[in-house]
Amino acid sequence: MSKLKAAVFASGAGSNFQAIIEKRDLACEIALLICDKQNAGVIEIAKKHQIPTFIFSAKEFASKQAFEEKIVSELRKIEVSWIFLAGYMRIVGSTLLQAFPGKIVNIHPSFLPNFPGKDAIEQAYQAGVNTTGVTVHYIDEGIDTGPIIAQESVAIYSEDTEETLKKRIQEVEHELYPNVINQLLQQSEG
Repeated sequence: MSKLKAAVFASGAGSNFQAIIEKRDLACEIALLICDKQNAGVIEIAKKHQIPTFIFSAKEFASKQAFEEKIVSELRKIEVSWIFLAGYMRIVGSTLLQAFPGKIVNIHPSFLPNFPGKDAIEQAYQAGVNTTGVTVHYIDEGIDTGPIIAQESVAIYSEDTEETLKKRIQEVEHELYPNVINQLLQQSEG
């Protein structure tokens, strides 16, 4: 039986993408990277691992619907079943949501519902709270409002800097996300 195919959407350096593709027993094939930044570090990681990449610039399309239709077309060509967001800095619109209902998952660097949206680590650090965390959740029309799949808390220590906190959060992300992806894929096949 062939493995399910998944796409990863990313906009940045690609540390979660790297963690996903390096998981030894990953229950799917990462068949495509979708990236909206021409110079994102994640593109080099994809090249190194020989993963095809679709790079787009939103400005080249008339609307969000237009670029999402193009993305859906690319995903359908290679029969992608799941989408995993890994630092994709765009809000997913209804075109993608309708094409992949219940099959788009995101990782967010906070213990949702606390600190949704951009700069979640900075938000938590500035708020002076004792804990934050990592959340894996389904995508819906809101910003980090979809149903939560898994969470893990991360303590914020008095000696922490934003950078040390970010490093600890990423360590949790890199462990949690690939494991949750496997659980979801196994449940969907079972």
